[in-house]
Amino acid sequence: MSASLPGHINSGPLAAITMPVIAIFMLSAGTAHAQFPFWPRYTFWPGHHATSNHKHRHAPPNSESAGNARPKDFPKGPLQIIVSITDQRVSLFDNGTLIARSSVSTGIQGHPTPLGVFSVIDKQRWHRSNIYSAAPMPYMQRITWSGIALHAGVVPGHPASHGCIRLKNDFAARLWHLTKRGARVIIAHNDVQPVEITNPHLFKPKAVSSSPEFQTGIAAAAATRGLPVSNAETPETTSLQIPGSAAARGAPNKIVPISVFVSRKLSKLFVRRGFAPLFDVPVRVENPEQPLGTHVFTAMEFQNEGAAIRWTVVSIPEDFPRMSEGATKEREAPAKQPLPSAPLPDKANAALDRIEIPPDTVERISELLTPASSLIISDNGFSGETGKDTDFIVVTH
Repeated sequence: MSASLPGHINSGPLAAITMPVIAIFMLSAGTAHAQFPFWPRYTFWPGHHATSNHKHRHAPPNSESAGNARPKDFPKGPLQIIVSITDQRVSLFDNGTLIARSSVSTGIQGHPTPLGVFSVIDKQRWHRSNIYSAAPMPYMQRITWSGIALHAGVVPGHPASHGCIRLKNDFAARLWHLTKRGARVIIAHNDVQPVEITNPHLFKPKAVSSSPEFQTGIAAAAATRGLPVSNAETPETTSLQIPGSAAARGAPNKIVPISVFVSRKLSKLFVRRGFAPLFDVPVRVENPEQPLGTHVFTAMEFQNEGAAIRWTVVSIPEDFPRMSEGATKEREAPAKQPLPSAPLPDKANAALDRIEIPPDTVERISELLTPASSLIISDNGFSGETGKDTDFIVVTH
């Protein structure tokens, strides 16, 4: 059982697992595909081999089978993990496109799962709670240092955890092998999704080299929010040095996506890169007494040979009533449903239009901008959870 209390996730690796736990895990893992199919595009998920008895029998008719998939298929862009408390469901987006969906079990009343903007800050394949009788938490992906994580566990179709997000075993294994530290996690009341957005106030990249070497380096940089690694607990960066580039002129030669956070509450802009703070500056917010909302903008890929970049945004609605345990006790796991029509990002555009950033700051951010970089706008300040070895953590409820 997971918990939202500080310290329920310890930092050491799991020393051993008993055979009964392994047996239970393997038996339950084989059922995950039946109800919530995984788009089997990726053959690099080692979890497939551990639970391959079903051999993707439940894959959608047009899906490429795992056996025929190309071994070098990788995510096309940044990964976003979006959890809906109301639907008790997790959705995985690659480059702004839905690629997987499954049911979850979140926190009960009294131990709710926090809402807001997070990222994966630590990963352990085998982990045990240090509070709840050493309860197993396989494929743990930590999103706060105080004890909130995604991990495999019992998913009864309603909230049942002590704050963590329980995943079906097979989904948890596949997700763990796909993500790496920095992967964005958004937790909202309802089923939000990324939509494309264009706005003159969004950051634009400085002119970049179109050489294959540069583009390879940029693709690898974007992977810090998505591609699989064998040692997922080590921060990944990519070295790149091209004659004439900033790196060759003595600037840092590691390309790492940046995170920008604008807080209406603090009237400040903050920048982090590689989980480390870079700088912060005051900003002006028009009509500061009026809410901006919370919006997560993500840079997807360069366009026009590096002269532009494609953005998506996830807007997190506010003031939705939280479900009580009693209201969801008898609720069954949601059936697979088509995505709702994507709304126009009117509120996100309105928020961007009200923020005035100093021109020299815009210039500085533009020079650092790469795919997988993000801009978070919120009425709130960042959480006290934001600190060493974290991205910005913004709790909205």
